Amino acid sequence: MERWPEGSAADPEAARERYASDMRASRKALREVIRADLPAAHFGVGIVVVASVVVGLFAGSIAGALVAGFFAALFFVALAVMLLRGIRGMDAGRRAYLFTFGWANWVY
Repeated sequence: MERWPEGSAADPEAARERYASDMRASRKALREVIRADLPAAHFGVGIVVVASVVVGLFAGSIAGALVAGFFAALFFVALAVMLLRGIRGMDAGRRAYLFTFGWANWVY
């Protein structure tokens, strides 16, 4: 016999539905917090370009190219993952772009 916090008169199906509803609300709130949008991703690209130039000026052109190359490689890996998941076309590119550069959402 299962023990419920509500006592012996508890409805197990109602408790499961409350749990499922609470989990949906929690996941929705988490998705809203970590969601990135295109303006933030564009800002992220700008930050990467500026950082590559600054690093290139102070540490050498190879170091600047490494910074830019890292983000380019991250984008192509994310794009490959999207294509392997079955997402095609511009949507795959948009999702990979948001994954790679959407972190700028927390900068501004």
